[in-house]
Amino acid sequence: MNLPNSITLSRIAAVPLLMWILSPAFPANHAARGLAGGEQELIASGVFILASITDGLDGYLARRRKQITTLGMLLDPLADKLMITAAYIILVAYNPRVVPPWIAVIIIGREFLVSGLRSIAASEGFTIDASEIGKLKTVIQIVSVVSAILAHHWDYWLWFPTKHGGGFVVAVHMIAVWAIYWMTIVSIISAADYFVGFWKHIDHASERARTRRSSVLSRRKAKREAAEHPSRIG
Repeated sequence: MNLPNSITLSRIAAVPLLMWILSPAFPANHAARGLAGGEQELIASGVFILASITDGLDGYLARRRKQITTLGMLLDPLADKLMITAAYIILVAYNPRVVPPWIAVIIIGREFLVSGLRSIAASEGFTIDASEIGKLKTVIQIVSVVSAILAHHWDYWLWFPTKHGGGFVVAVHMIAVWAIYWMTIVSIISAADYFVGFWKHIDHASERARTRRSSVLSRRKAKREAAEHPSRIG
């Protein structure tokens, strides 16, 4: 097991950890255990951010160390889909004010659509590179999940409070709502962009396949004619 694959596995392991942290069984839900006041949200946010960082780190290390493997190519997209799917399913129950079920269905449905198109593309012998929209989606995705988790405890978060009651106020709930809706819009746009790119490739692939079949049939026909009428040769 090389280092990039180990990092990818750590992202998969973060999924049940995140589910446990945001569940009623987590110690932060029991004042007698000594945790109260947003610790649960902060820990969950930290776990998700660290897991998101590993998403780019494992691919970078695999390319840098020339350790791209079949196992890694399987685990990396699996880890991504598990992380996103689990995060939004949990948030529907954890903070329904910010993440209604229909938004989770759209975002998760987009992930399944892209996975299906990638499988078809691989079977046809081509790949579709991630677009700038897809990269933007990843950034908004991290912001939306983290802010939705934090908005469970804070509507407004006072940073750097002063003795006179001043400080920098962060509108956590507003950021979470905007990020979730932007995430939904960008997910739809990126899915459409991915589908257009897929359709262009599959159209060219189908045309090449038809050309190859036509060429093969022509050669076979010529061989049959040559076998049936050998006197025509020469």
